[in-house]
Amino acid sequence: MGEGTVAIPAPLGVDALMRKVPKGRLATIAELREAVARENDATIGCPMTTGIFAWIAAHAAEEDRAEGKKRVTPYWRTLKSGGELNPKYPGGVERQMGLLEAEGHRIQPKGKKKFVVVDFEKKLTKFV
Repeated sequence: MGEGTVAIPAPLGVDALMRKVPKGRLATIAELREAVARENDATIGCPMTTGIFAWIAAHAAEEDRAEGKKRVTPYWRTLKSGGELNPKYPGGVERQMGLLEAEGHRIQPKGKKKFVVVDFEKKLTKFV
């Protein structure tokens, strides 16, 4: 057995964390995992379930938006590790890029198919 403990987040817990990221700020899945671990007095937050629940929150937010809701989970502010845009979010990287640029973030290509937010580290939300 390993020495650390893994926290498995609840879907609504991941959504709640994503909702805490204010306009102009960002988070990565790594920050979400760290917050999940802290909340559960664990060593790490499960990377698989945290990523899956972020994906679910993103798609639920777009369903809410389609139903006319104004305040939806700002999933576009949650990036992959290294500040990378998430192609699995609704609308792919193009949609996420547009939403982030509308909030003042600059995006640059990284390789052929990846995109990252410039200086994303300076804009990370601190979950306490």
